[in-house]
Amino acid sequence: MYDVIIIGAGVTGAAAARELSRYKLSVCVLEKEEDVCCGTSKANSAIVHAGFDAETGTLKARFNVRGSEMMEELARDLDIPYKRNGAMVVCIDESGKDGLRELYERGVANGVKDLRILDRQECLAMEPNLSENVVAALYAPTSAIICPFMLNIALAENANVNGVDFFFNTKVEALTPFTCEKCGEPVWKIRTNNGEYRARYVINAAGVYADVLHNMVSEKKIRITPRRGDYCLLDKTAGGHVSHTIFAQPTKMGKGVLVTPTVHGNLLVGPTAVDVEDREGCNTTAEGIDTLIARAGDQVRDLPMRQVITSFAGLRAHEEGGEFIIGEAEDAPHFIDCAGIESPGLSSCPAIGEYIGAMMKEKLGLEEKEDWVGTRKGILDPSALSLEERNELIKKNPAYGRIICRCESVTEGEIIDAIRRPLGARSLDGVKRRTRAGMGRCQAGFCSPRTMEIINRELGLPYEEITKHGRASRLVIGRTKGVEE
Repeated sequence: MYDVIIIGAGVTGAAAARELSRYKLSVCVLEKEEDVCCGTSKANSAIVHAGFDAETGTLKARFNVRGSEMMEELARDLDIPYKRNGAMVVCIDESGKDGLRELYERGVANGVKDLRILDRQECLAMEPNLSENVVAALYAPTSAIICPFMLNIALAENANVNGVDFFFNTKVEALTPFTCEKCGEPVWKIRTNNGEYRARYVINAAGVYADVLHNMVSEKKIRITPRRGDYCLLDKTAGGHVSHTIFAQPTKMGKGVLVTPTVHGNLLVGPTAVDVEDREGCNTTAEGIDTLIARAGDQVRDLPMRQVITSFAGLRAHEEGGEFIIGEAEDAPHFIDCAGIESPGLSSCPAIGEYIGAMMKEKLGLEEKEDWVGTRKGILDPSALSLEERNELIKKNPAYGRIICRCESVTEGEIIDAIRRPLGARSLDGVKRRTRAGMGRCQAGFCSPRTMEIINRELGLPYEEITKHGRASRLVIGRTKGVEE
């Protein structure tokens, strides 16, 4: 029996796992997919929001501001890319200036530092490609960009190194409370497709399925609606079109379509906001893509949309009250919700993890480990080395001299590292999220077969069992008899 079981290996579950790994207790994470970062955390805007948008006094405001404050140090400790590039909420009509002032005052009340309102001249001086209709903007210098995949993976790896177990392809089917005969306290029995688990506490970090789990155990129901957002990712040649994150003024459906550089040098446009029923409905639509292109052009002119290299969609876990639900369910002792974690969930995850850690420390009277390791080294990127250092590396390990992904210059050595490290990749998307192999202009058209060869060799997986992203996403369905391996 575990002390704590976390359901869901997105950024919220992984952040909670890392915080709990500080203490002397047994923890595991159950994840229905084949890897971490397979749900909401894999498809979002990659923004560390400053915290001016959430209503003052809400959990969203509290955790957003605290998470933003924590993120730079966390990124340094976990060796992941992070850049504080600042954000601008652009007003394109005089009638919207009052709305900017409201955002400014809300941000100040929330504790966001260094906010200011720019006039038209200041806006265009900072971002020459803003719309000619710009009249003002709210400038938030503490806003940043990050890689959501690497954040999620790094949090999970660090938790695993510190003793947290992860069980993938493990879907929770039922939760049953009972009283432990030895201690007399509530205990949870968790039935999954891969057997039964037991825990003193359950943390529900299941994303768009968090209401399903909550409603299994509580009479006080919650409802989460999957809110689909379409995105377009542009080639790195378009990455300098803007240097800040450019927001439209927000609406009740969210922060609107944004245009932002990424930490890897691309340009990202999105998302739309469409409520759907399908909790796996990550398909893009022509209507959605057309809508986001039209809306993005309102704030930023001359967007080079012919340089789109891929489009994708993600789902946000929108709770009908529009607020994070974090805490112990009133009528389900020892069941802790982290539900409704939509935007600014990525920004908030360090603070949510910190909060869950402190809660469990108080409830269980936990002691910190003497040997806890709070840092982690990421996958070595040979392109970041000097020519002399790179040549020396290749002499020691020739795999770092063999380019597998031409678009992103990813080497065989990096892919081997991605497979062999803690919670290593077992699919093409797992490799992609850890190394960027397949994320470039050709979108894996060249490197997929070669990556599969490495997975086959490293893991001993037959080609017919190698998947794009787990489940039934196999790429090889059979081979002609007589053809050599």
